[in-house]
Amino acid sequence: MIRKLIGVFAVAIAVGPTAAQSPAPPTISPAVAPAAPIPIDHFASLPFLTAPELSPDGTRIAARIAIAGQLRLAIVPLGDVKKMVMLGMGDNDLNDWEWVNNDWLIANIGATEKVEGDDWYLTRTAAVSADGKKISILGARTAAQNAGNVLWMARDGSPHILLAMQTSVYSNDPGFWPEVRDFDVSTGKSVRVVPSTDKVSSWFTDGAGMVRMGVAYNDDNRSYRLLYRDNPTKSFRTVSKARGRGASLGSLPAMFLPESGKALAFDDDDGFNALYAFDLATLKTGEKMFGKPGYDIGGIIPDATGTRIIGVQYTDTRARTHWFDPALAKIQADIDKAVGARHAQITSWSSDFSVLIVKVAGADRPGAYYVYRPDDGRLRILAKVNEALGTDAQSPVSTIKYKARDGLEISAILTVPKGKAAKDLPFILMPHGGPFARDDESWDWWAQFLASRGYAVLQPNYRGSSGYGTTFAEKGQGQWGLAMQDDLVDAVKWATGSGLADAKRICIVGGSYGGYAAFRAAQRDTGLYRCAVSYAGVSDLSAMLRYDSRFLNSGARGDWMRQQAPDLKNVSPINHAAEFSVPMLIMHGKVDRVVPVKQSREMVEKLKAAGKPYRYVEQPLGDHHFSRQADRAQFLTELEAFLKQYNPA
Repeated sequence: MIRKLIGVFAVAIAVGPTAAQSPAPPTISPAVAPAAPIPIDHFASLPFLTAPELSPDGTRIAARIAIAGQLRLAIVPLGDVKKMVMLGMGDNDLNDWEWVNNDWLIANIGATEKVEGDDWYLTRTAAVSADGKKISILGARTAAQNAGNVLWMARDGSPHILLAMQTSVYSNDPGFWPEVRDFDVSTGKSVRVVPSTDKVSSWFTDGAGMVRMGVAYNDDNRSYRLLYRDNPTKSFRTVSKARGRGASLGSLPAMFLPESGKALAFDDDDGFNALYAFDLATLKTGEKMFGKPGYDIGGIIPDATGTRIIGVQYTDTRARTHWFDPALAKIQADIDKAVGARHAQITSWSSDFSVLIVKVAGADRPGAYYVYRPDDGRLRILAKVNEALGTDAQSPVSTIKYKARDGLEISAILTVPKGKAAKDLPFILMPHGGPFARDDESWDWWAQFLASRGYAVLQPNYRGSSGYGTTFAEKGQGQWGLAMQDDLVDAVKWATGSGLADAKRICIVGGSYGGYAAFRAAQRDTGLYRCAVSYAGVSDLSAMLRYDSRFLNSGARGDWMRQQAPDLKNVSPINHAAEFSVPMLIMHGKVDRVVPVKQSREMVEKLKAAGKPYRYVEQPLGDHHFSRQADRAQFLTELEAFLKQYNPA
């Protein structure tokens, strides 16, 4: 299996025309000869390689790899797979990893622990040597709940990072508010550079590693303070305040520039998140640097010094990068031309850009990672994401748009079974999780599996989904299970009205918030669906808010929940088990740290008491993110059997 990792041959990338996007479903996808269904295990395979990160000198990669159905952190010298080092993280989640210099990297890990009888999710930062021989948890003796927020890493090759960390779990202790420490990752030693400051939960640094700004929030009176300094010898001063419901400090710097008083910031003055010049003296935005009409900008890409911007990321129908650097823009254009209709993303690079990692994939194929060296212009294969499926196209995917009942235009991702006419198909509505998220034209193993079994799959980006601007997001406030659910009903009506879906063969399938939507549909939308499937779904919004208040009660999410608060009971399916009208498949991982398993367990008890049909499967080692291949395969097996019984293709 290790041989999958490093290829030694150059891959000839065929040049082809870019696939045209259609606003409506295709009349027919390319015909293929009848064949046996692709085995479940092919779709359930864990991605063999995830997010490979190049070391600054371009000689090693660090990535998450799948071995024997389990995920590990791997450090691999390019071209010498025999020296690969694989590291397990025990029962911890491996959330992220990044190189500090050529000899050290850091990994963000997390785990659920009991704190005075309650489950708390703790984050930590681990320092890992490039040879894998040394691993240490930074600040292990003093860290409290959150110690995984890396604010800055040295860019000069030294092993230093700035880490914001809590030292107490009690909100009345000063240590509840994160302090900032300078860690030498090679020794684990640190010095405090900014002490805990009352109510300040977020700190911001410039490219040189100076902590420049902090944001304080007082939940008692819903007030904000913005703290700022321009010199490390100075004290922080309050430069802006805001108070009350819907209050905001306005734009905050996304990058501090070397020029005195200058920065870059995101702002949504025109309704969509865009990048602007920012004056630190006036806290006002200036010239718009980049915006994408109709979509929000997602993030910036700094240069090797951390003081200049070389690109911005955004998602329209799929994830894209706009490069400001002319050389990188040309590289992107050359690769795009070479891969044709497939999607090419430059995902990692050495500090001098002499070595790049490129992912070539598509909504219809999991794709592969390649090594690209601009000096020879060749893409050399690193690893296929899914060895079983390879790089061949599966079912075609497109973006459609439909109107909700109030006239709001909604985008949705449509997958049509390969080789079948887009007419009168058995149909699966699949709302995304979050709900502060969105779907796009990228590989989705649920959707592609369902399409391989003959189902058309529609994934609506209902109101409140991210990436479509401020107004679209705000339309989701207070609408869990209400207008957000109406958008799903209207998606079904579009599918049946356009002739795509057979109105008598419709099921709703979802995970996390999508699982909540499946519960709610089974309870609310009688006569529309034949069945419903929830994986890790939320059934009790009040209980979920108590469990995850730090996430659900923060910022815009808090506005959503506060506006929803008077109606939480009414829109929580657990309170309406007697109203469920269709059979349900309910599945949940026992070690889910995002949505606790009791959300499904208690829903099942209510359905049982009400005499409603359901099948409940609990995965003893399952988590929220399908980190185990066995759990993926079991889910797809149960899903296929359930659909054959209640919504056959």
